Amino acid sequence: MANTARKHQQQSSNSATLSGLSDEELVTAHLDGRPGAFQELFDRYRDRLVHFITRKTGDPDRAQDLVQEAFIRVTRHLHRFDTDKKFSTWVYTIASNLSKNELRNRSRSPLVLFQKLTSNWDDDHRPLQFEDLTMRPDDLYRKRFLQRLVEDTVEELPEHHRLVFRLRELDGKSYEEIAEITGVNLGTVKSRLHRARNSFAQRIEHLLN
Repeated sequence: MANTARKHQQQSSNSATLSGLSDEELVTAHLDGRPGAFQELFDRYRDRLVHFITRKTGDPDRAQDLVQEAFIRVTRHLHRFDTDKKFSTWVYTIASNLSKNELRNRSRSPLVLFQKLTSNWDDDHRPLQFEDLTMRPDDLYRKRFLQRLVEDTVEELPEHHRLVFRLRELDGKSYEEIAEITGVNLGTVKSRLHRARNSFAQRIEHLLN
């Protein structure tokens, strides 16, 4: 019992001592094999980094994962850290780079590309654009993949929905032109297009998730 109490007292004393060390001293202590030094660093920055990454990405759950990833990278490269420099600058730089990568990967996903393509459905009647010669090859590949997916999904729509969807979203026809081509009134065109868009979005989002 006495040994347990003594061990607990030593742990408490060690924790109190570690909390008084600077970040850079904690790095040195960890590299020297001192127990609890790295955990103290992690505890010191975890919540701050979660808040920092959440502000950048808007995703608190993903921020938790990215903080873990940040400290995995810290562990891998800590032996090369220059203790004459600030640890906080280093760890925030790692977190910032991870956040940028996260946002970049999101922006290139087919689902996000599709959401961008369809975000202004009712603003004008320009057709969906899949080709852009200024794009990087990997982004162009994703858009071509998306184009094939869109075309395949359109084919699954009921015939009367498929026609108005193609005329509006792929060919860029106006509502009036679609009414003339299909021989139905303007209200029916808009109604069919609304249902076609909803059906299309449900189908393609399921495929992209």
